[in-house]
Amino acid sequence: MSRTVFARAFAILGLAAGPLFGTVAAADTLVVYSARNEQLIKPIFDAYTKETGVEIKFTTGDAAVLIERLAAEGRNSPADILLTVDAGELWNATERGLLRPVHSRTLLRNIPGHLRDPQHHWFGFSQRARTIVYSPARVDAKLLSTYEALAEPQWKGRLCLRTSKKVYNQSLVATMIAAHGEKKTEQVVRGWVANLATDVFANDTQLLEAIAAGQCDVGIVNTYYYGRIVKERPDFPVKVFWANQGAGGTHVNISGAGVTKNSRNAVAAIRFLEWLSSGKAQLHFAAVNMEYPANPVAPLDPIVASWGKFKASPINVAEAGRLQPAAVRLMDRAGYR
Repeated sequence: MSRTVFARAFAILGLAAGPLFGTVAAADTLVVYSARNEQLIKPIFDAYTKETGVEIKFTTGDAAVLIERLAAEGRNSPADILLTVDAGELWNATERGLLRPVHSRTLLRNIPGHLRDPQHHWFGFSQRARTIVYSPARVDAKLLSTYEALAEPQWKGRLCLRTSKKVYNQSLVATMIAAHGEKKTEQVVRGWVANLATDVFANDTQLLEAIAAGQCDVGIVNTYYYGRIVKERPDFPVKVFWANQGAGGTHVNISGAGVTKNSRNAVAAIRFLEWLSSGKAQLHFAAVNMEYPANPVAPLDPIVASWGKFKASPINVAEAGRLQPAAVRLMDRAGYR
């Protein structure tokens, strides 16, 4: 979507109509290190600048690289906020002492407990649901149930997966370890590997296209990849199935942020995070990438809403970081590459 369209959307919804959190001096500046792509965040930053007068300067890059940069810069870092697309990265930054705890009633009210750090170092601002997708032409949805069930023999030669090298699958397996322990989770992952129809894919878009082309019948993806496709191709022959609805809930991760330990503008940084957690800002922070708002009262993008409601796993997304090393080792042992 173009910047012009986003600007119009913000104007229509009143995001630029007046301050939500009081007047902030126009001279104030925030610096954000962002693992979220520029085209996804700049419209949000521009709307905040228009509303408050606070200029936002940002640097984008891989989350691991940005975290190393923060660590190397130490007290000399200009960054006020670290924004990433996986809870595991935020957990890592917290473990390395790069983020400070934030005390904000607004954030605690707007962001559910399982989508934020228990010690309040970071908060999720959009949810990234990772669930099952399937070909309705070749799969009866009544046969689908859980991630774990995809390890059963009926799916042999029918399953597609993205590479284990990507953090999204590492986080999924990490939360499975939290729910089941390593022994059972390894059995499941070994079953997945045995059921693969073809080599693992580099990204979720390739996986979805493989199902559409008949290479495989089922897979596991982040729903926003599906949303990007169906937005352009409404008749795309793949459907979403909400996994584990009777067994713990669908796995979700987050796109989230925290205030850096050495921020020179911590008060202004917290105010920006509070703004991100509020109604209309939530809609666009999530909808720009076909994600789900973290704030449960925020509206959904119409395409996202069309996939129906689902129960999300209540496991705190911080577990995706804490157990990620164990998940990586487990996937390696199971032959999941």
